[in-house]
Amino acid sequence: MHRARLAACATVAAATGALVLATAPTALAHVTIDPDEAEQGGYTVINVKVPNERDNASTISLELHLDLDHPLSSVMPQPVPGWDVEVETAHLDQPVEVHGSEVSEVPSVITWTGGEISPGQFQQFPLSIGPLPEDVDHLVFKAIQTYDNDEVVRWIEEPAEGGEEPENPAPVLQLAPAAEESEAASGAGASAPDSAAADGEDTGSGEAAEAADDEGGSDTTARVLGVAGIVVGAAGVAFGVLAGRRRSGAGAADGGAAS
Repeated sequence: MHRARLAACATVAAATGALVLATAPTALAHVTIDPDEAEQGGYTVINVKVPNERDNASTISLELHLDLDHPLSSVMPQPVPGWDVEVETAHLDQPVEVHGSEVSEVPSVITWTGGEISPGQFQQFPLSIGPLPEDVDHLVFKAIQTYDNDEVVRWIEEPAEGGEEPENPAPVLQLAPAAEESEAASGAGASAPDSAAADGEDTGSGEAAEAADDEGGSDTTARVLGVAGIVVGAAGVAFGVLAGRRRSGAGAADGGAAS
């Protein structure tokens, strides 16, 4: 009885494991951008990471479609050994200004062919891109992956914020404000209190200085009055001494005359 139960459990576990292994590559393997975040307005190097999600075919081609609503004037692929790369361009109805010049022709599709990504392997295709737009928080790169058995997988579904990941999500590059702008914003928020504090310190220092000046003036006045008092007192004493001597002299003279 126990052996039968153990055998049944083992069968269920094996079937579950096989199911997980069978479905995991499909659920997890898709074309992505690495790194997946960059600063707005700048240039960056990204890697288009392409895993082979099939165990019976090899990837032989990748097309990367750029977002022409937010065009990139500079897209330069880095050579990948064994692969050929072609950059197609498109004409913009409304030219964009880049470094003071108008640009009306921009890269639109990058295609890699001639190589092979075997089952169980992946390949990275580096790109230098820019300047990145400043008016959006992400860029979507739609990718088309082709296998040598003529199967085509379109990674073109844009993920919805807060929603479930679509079956074939498009690669996305998140865009964050430039570090200088973030620091400037932080500095602007802190400048008012700092200024107030500085003003408070200056005010306090001014009051203290005025108080010190007042105290210094009072001390000077007191000293002057004290010295004046001493002088007056000394003069009075001297006057008294002289007066006493005159009286003594006068008395002696009177005494002599009387005799």
